[in-house]
Order: sequence, then C-alpha cells, then structure tokens
Amino acid sequence: MFQARTKVVLFYLISALFILVNIFFLVNKHSMIINALPVALGIVLLAVFAFDKLLYLVVFFTPLSIPLSEIMPGLPINMFLPTEPLLFGILLIFILKCFSTEKFERAILTHPVSLAIYLSLFWLLVTSLSSTMPIVSIKFLLSRIWFIVGFYLLTAKLFESAKNIEKFVWLYTLPLLMVIFYATYRHLGYGLWDKQAAHFVVDPFYNDHTAYGAAIAMYLPFLFGFSFSKTYPTGIKIVVRVALGILLMGLILSYARAAWISMVAALVIWMIMRLKIRFKHIIITFLVSVSVILVFQHQILMYLERNNTESSANLGDHLSSVSNISTDASNLERINRWSCAIRMFEDKPILGWGPGTYMFNYAPYQLTADRTIISTNSANGGNAHSEYLGPMAESGFLGLITFLILITVVIYTGIHTYSRTNDKRLKTLVMSAILGLITYYIHGSMNNFLDTDKLSLPFWGFTAIIVAVDIYTKKVAQTEVSSENQT
Repeated sequence: MFQARTKVVLFYLISALFILVNIFFLVNKHSMIINALPVALGIVLLAVFAFDKLLYLVVFFTPLSIPLSEIMPGLPINMFLPTEPLLFGILLIFILKCFSTEKFERAILTHPVSLAIYLSLFWLLVTSLSSTMPIVSIKFLLSRIWFIVGFYLLTAKLFESAKNIEKFVWLYTLPLLMVIFYATYRHLGYGLWDKQAAHFVVDPFYNDHTAYGAAIAMYLPFLFGFSFSKTYPTGIKIVVRVALGILLMGLILSYARAAWISMVAALVIWMIMRLKIRFKHIIITFLVSVSVILVFQHQILMYLERNNTESSANLGDHLSSVSNISTDASNLERINRWSCAIRMFEDKPILGWGPGTYMFNYAPYQLTADRTIISTNSANGGNAHSEYLGPMAESGFLGLITFLILITVVIYTGIHTYSRTNDKRLKTLVMSAILGLITYYIHGSMNNFLDTDKLSLPFWGFTAIIVAVDIYTKKVAQTEVSSENQT
C-alpha cells in the first residue's frame, strides 16, 4: 500500500516538475529543449516504474544508435546515442539500488563467470591508474563497467524467465533487420557486388562493415536454433526462417571475411557438441595441430606468401584472400597493427600503456617496412585489430590472461549447462549463446569491437544467458535431489 502511494506521489511530482520546466523554456524560447523534454520524461518514468522496460529500450536502440560525432562533429568526446547516456543512467540507478535495502541476486554476483569478470575489471582498474593517459583509461574502464552492469548483471537477472531471453534476442534482431534493409538499399545504388560499397553503406549505424558482419554472425545461431526448434509452431518458424534468410544475405553482402570464418568455426563447434566428442580428444587434436604448425611453420609461411589473391567482389576470391599476406592491404595492415601491439607489449610487459590508449601510442612502433597504403598514425579503420593483442599491449601480460580466463570459464560453464539441462527450449538458447560467443572469440583474433555498444551487448548478453540458465538448472537439480531425499 505504501509503495503504491509512493509511486502515485512520484508520478504527480514528476508531472508537476515537467509542466514547470516546460513553462520556463517556453518563456525563454528554447524550443529544441522543449521537444526533448517528453522523451526525457518518458525515460525517467521508465527508470522509476518499469526498470526492465528501460533495459529493453536500450537493447532495441543499440543496432540503431549513432555516434555523437555524426551529429556534432569536432567535439573532443564521442559516444553512441542514445544508448551510452542511458547505460550511464542505468549504472547510477544500479549503484543507488545496491546501497538501498534492495539486494541483488547473490547467485549471479558470486557465479564463477562473474568472478572472472571482476578479476578482469580489477586489472583494468590497476592499469588505468598506472596508464600513460589516465583520463582515457578511466573513461574506457567506466564504459566497460556500464556495459557489464547493463548487459550482463541486470540482464542475467531478467533471464530468470526463458521468454525474457527470447525477447532480448528479438529486440536486437528486429532493428538489425532494419539496418540490413537500409544497407542493402544503399548497396543497390552501387551494385550489390560492389565490395568497396560494403565498407560505408552501413554508416552511420555501424562504423565498420566488419563490426556489422560480426553482429550478424553472433545472432545467426539463435535464428538457426529457433527455425528448427520443436517448441515453436510452424507459422512462427516460417517468420523466423525469413528473418534467417535476411541475416544470411546481410552477412554475405557485408564482405566481412572474419565473420564468414567465425561462422565456419561455430559450425565445427556445433558438430563437436552434437557428436559429444570427449574433451580430451579435442585437446589432443588441438595440441597435435599446433605442433604440426610449429614444425612446418616456414613451409606454411612460404605457401601463404605465394597467395596473391586480392579481396574482391568475387566471393570465392574474397574468401581465398584471407590467407594473402603478400599483397592484400587489409591483411598486411592487420599484421602491422599486431606487430605494433607486440612491440608495445615488449616495452611495457607488466602494466602496459593503459586501457584504451593503443590508438594514441602505436604510431612510433610502426616500421617503414610494415606500413601499407592504408596505414595511418591515428588508428583509423580499427584499433589493434585483436581482442587478445590489444589488451596485452594496453594492460600487460595479465590483461591478456584475465581475458582468456573469462573465455575459458564461459565456455566451460556453457558446455556443462547444455549437458545438464533436459529442457529443449533451454538447450537451444544455451547452444545458440555458446555458438554466438564462439563467432566473436574467433572474430576477436582479427578485430576488436568490445569498446562499442554494438558488440558489447551480444558479448555480455550471451554470457548472461549462459549464467542465468546455469543457475536455473542447478536450482532445478537441487530441488529434484531434495524431493528424492524426502520420499
């Protein structure tokens, strides 16, 4: 009763305040601010009365968010609108709730995946304090925290219901379909098979065609799973398959080779999990493969150097050009960025240069022999081009190790959760989340996008799916054991 009265009082107070502010700005003729006020009021009301709806709003607008630089070029700061300001607000609300009487789900806070995340955040904090550019690093750390709070901790709480997981997936997929239609329509103006056009037709929603391809690749496993799931009626499956076809079209027209390769890797992992191949056999195969590569590394390098196939509109040639390290500018520039990251690491192997500082420090580490026609001194067209070498250069050896620990714990948890549950619906969701993350783990060896909302949302959101289902299945197992003991 008291809570109901409090909500009513808050509603009238906010409404009265809104009317007074409107009158003030009308008198002072600030029309632009007046137009924004209803939106701001709506967001405040969602935060107070329907916090989960605010999270869903952020998910929906993430594929459609645009950088501040597109609206106001020349500013010294940049952020994605409207998602990052909303995420910052969500972070503040989360902190306030933690200090109030409300208690957050202990099972989520103390989960092994959460502990691995805390470890990585702790090391980011340490290396931010020792950073060569502390302000840049603190901003990087803050954005990582609001991504984790909004897309991992709070979504994991929402995912106590499987329906919320599906809603989360579709709230990103539907606007992503809009972006695909937009990009394809623009692409038509240059010719669908114009590879160069693929680089800019997704602007301003995605600043890089590889990020666009990576996002599509992460959601494809879910649509594959939904389209063949026995828990969905035929009518819904038809709609899902249409959406699946559109996503596949978007993936092909993205010309993102790393995304294509990541899908092949996800397919291999799916086959391994379906065939229930024992983990020790996978490890043996991996070690043998690495040994063969090390033994024949010179022969392999010579073979790769003989590949002169350039990236082109021909899909076969474009895929073949992945291994061209002699003339393909894109591949050579990646090697240049990776080499810079390794040299930076060698100079500061313990604490690194500071989170988010690679782009400001890598230029002097470029060798003349490594520079390409697309080389710059300001990290245009991507950062370190690696989610592994980037943290190593910016946060030292432990920066790489903490990220690898997180990946290992997530995969281990995901596989065990998938094996434990007998619910077909949950199996589909967990398998899809694992495969979606695998696509990014593979993609992360060639690109890095976790500093953006576009890829942070599925990365942390899919991790939250695995954690939420893991907690749920453990509770179910404990309940069943308790029931058996009582009988």
